[in-house]
Amino acid sequence: QVQLVESGGGLVQAGGSLRLSCAASGRTFSRSAMVWFRQAPGKEREFVSAIEWSSGNTYYEASVKGRFTISRDNAKNTMYLQMNSLKPEDTAVYYCASTRSGWYNIPSKVDYWGQGTQVTVSS
Repeated sequence: QVQLVESGGGLVQAGGSLRLSCAASGRTFSRSAMVWFRQAPGKEREFVSAIEWSSGNTYYEASVKGRFTISRDNAKNTMYLQMNSLKPEDTAVYYCASTRSGWYNIPSKVDYWGQGTQVTVSS
């Protein structure tokens, strides 16, 4: 089992910044990547960004590229998402996920989910 705990969500004005954290514990050695998804009210859960745990290679959804930065701290077993230039359309619950699959952007391929953290961007 893997436990994922997110933190760092909140309310911010458009143009502002937030940093999300996801602390992992348990049997994390088999993961290939850790991923951020988000889900806005009435919408499906969507891919935001992923980081390959061993190589550090990163991937971004087009609408966040250049504004969001994903990173990891191996020693702390923690993943981060630095979100800058936030827009109202970034408002969603953000979920941390762990996967052994190479299909990082597909929610059904996720092995473990965090509980989610709310990000609200006001205009």
